[in-house]
Amino acid sequence: MTRLRPPPLTLLDKYHGRDPQTLYSTTVTVTGGDAGHGRASGIARSDDGNLVVHLRLPQALDGPGDGTNPEQLFAAGYAACFHGALSLLAARASIPIPGASVQVTVDFGRDPVDGLFILTAETRIRLPGVERGVAEELVRNTERFCPYTKMARQGIGNVVALVQQDDAGHS
Repeated sequence: MTRLRPPPLTLLDKYHGRDPQTLYSTTVTVTGGDAGHGRASGIARSDDGNLVVHLRLPQALDGPGDGTNPEQLFAAGYAACFHGALSLLAARASIPIPGASVQVTVDFGRDPVDGLFILTAETRIRLPGVERGVAEELVRNTERFCPYTKMARQGIGNVVALVQQDDAGHS
């Protein structure tokens, strides 16, 4: 097994460009399933094949619950990103955080503004053995650094487009 290495601290260097600089891109496609209930179902697959998950309506929404759902995937991505950013900033500051954990709860609910749907998230960080003031500063710095937190606060650039089907029925 290949030994994991920490990401380069150069990721902490500020970027000064006119447009966003892509460092990594991935595509996930969801196909199949029964969407008659208005919620995701089917199979989600990443372009590299490393992610293959069955999407199902959770039992809390009267579904079978025998798969994952978009809220769980978002919570996992958010927690993983925040944990990675926290680890990187802690390494730069020479703060050991061996027992660190990041827990993200995502709620799917009704939006009182438009009556439709909304997601909310709550992030809880545990830094055992780190002095409270140091831990608070590290968490605040991570909030400014983590792209998921930025997205949750500021929104995300997003383009939605219908694409033409080719003769074989693939887009």
